[in-house]
Formats: sequence, C-alpha cells, structure tokens
Amino acid sequence: MKDRRRLLTVFTVTVVIMVAQVIGTVLSGSLALLADAGHMFTDASGLLIALIAASLALKPRTPERTWGYRRAEILAAALQAGLLLVVGAFVLVESVRRLVEPPEVGSAAMLWFGVIGLAGNVVSMAVLASSRHRSFNLRAAFLEVLNDALGSVAVIVAAAVIGLTGWTRADAVVSLLIGVLIIPRTLRLLKDTADVLLESTPKGLDLRAVREHILALPHVLDVHDLHASLVGSGTPVITGHVTLEDRCLTDGHAQAILADLQKCVAEHFELAVEHSTFQLETAAYRDREHIHH
Repeated sequence: MKDRRRLLTVFTVTVVIMVAQVIGTVLSGSLALLADAGHMFTDASGLLIALIAASLALKPRTPERTWGYRRAEILAAALQAGLLLVVGAFVLVESVRRLVEPPEVGSAAMLWFGVIGLAGNVVSMAVLASSRHRSFNLRAAFLEVLNDALGSVAVIVAAAVIGLTGWTRADAVVSLLIGVLIIPRTLRLLKDTADVLLESTPKGLDLRAVREHILALPHVLDVHDLHASLVGSGTPVITGHVTLEDRCLTDGHAQAILADLQKCVAEHFELAVEHSTFQLETAAYRDREHIHH
C-alpha cells in the first residue's frame, strides 16, 4: 500500500513537470526541454503501468494463477524500458540534426522551466529514495527520476551558456547528453527484467554452491534437475531432485532431511530462498527416471 502511495505521488509530480516542460518547449524552442518532456511522458506512462501492476500484485492467488499477478511488475518494468529506448533514440537523432542546423532558443524561458523540472524531480527522488530497492517498479521509477534530475541540471547549464555566450548548439549538446543518460540505464533494466522472464538464476544465488551444500548433508547421494528463478521482486524459488540413501525413505528420516534442505537454502546464502520444493528419491528411482528421459 505504501509503495502504491509513493508511486501515485511521483506520478502526479511527473505529470505536472511534463506539462510545464511542454509549455516551456513551445515558449523557448528548446530541444533539451522537449527531450526532458518526452522522457517525463515516458516516465508518467511507466509509472501508470507500475501503479496498475502494483494493484494487480495484491490480487489473491487462484488455481489458474498460483502466483497471482506477481510478475505483472516485471512486465511493466520491461515495457517501461522499451518506451525509454524509443525516447532515447529519438533524442539522439534530433540532437545530431540540431548540431548541424542549430535553431534559435529562448534561454530565459529554458532556464526557468529547467529549474521547475529540477525542483519536481528532487521531490520525487525524496519520495522514492528509501524504498527504491524493494521492487523492480520502484527501482525503475527512481532511475527515471534520477535521469530526469540530471537532465534538468543539464538544461539549466545549457540555458546559462546560451544566455551568456549566445552559443545555441549548447541546447543540442545537452539533448545529446540526456539521450546518453537514458539508454545505458534502460538497457540494464531491460536485461534485469529479461533475466526474470527467462527464469535465470537470481543474483546472489550460486547454484554450484547450493549443490555443494546439499551434497554435504548427511545421507544425500546426488542432486539433479536443480533450478532457481525469480517470480517477482523478493520472491526467489528453487526446485530440485535429491537422491537419498534407500533406508531414509523407509525409516522416516526423510522428513528431517527435507527440513535440513529447506533450512540450507533459506539461511546459508546471500539470497534467502523461502519457497523451495525438493523431490526426495532413491538411487533406483533416479536411474529409472534417467532411462525414461
């Protein structure tokens, strides 16, 4: 609930700044302001998606959706990254064009609207700062606001340069800088969300070390089909087949081993895995299973 309130606050501030920067673009003719306004539009869209995803994540699980809508935030973050890439590419292309043919730019209006944008971004950063590591959505929102703040600082500097020297190419140079700021962080976010969608092993969990820990437990003969993935922020899962000594499955000792396995993955590693599923089997069952595969 608190995350949703934070996102809603930042969304409102972002829309206000975006409208102000569009007005500033019309008054000043600044590409840097237009780039920041376009970035703000993307941010506002992304934040709206994030709000929808945060609401969907609160929906209860069903037999058809056993994890509920926890991956909605991952899809939202991936869509945000895609939109940001489009904006970044447009800004870079237009910046190069304006470097060749620099238009007139009103530095005074550009300066004032740059200050307004910076003030709004500082407010949004303060709202998100303490919670940005809790989910992909909050992380994406914070990165976007940080990029916007840096962009606003660059707009202010460019306006000062144009006002003092008359060098209007400063507007295109700053626009190019904003585009460069947008793309690398966007690619990183896109990679992180793609890793989740591809069910890559979560950061902070070394499956080789997990395998070694499990094999070191008493009565464990083998581990295979070991998989780990991330359902959503803060929800890592791990599954595997663990081969035990035959007598463990008949003398009742298997339950104690299962508890040890779950404790192992929940406590021994940098990333604690609370959701673990292990299939306990004998060597004969494992060998028969391998033959069928």
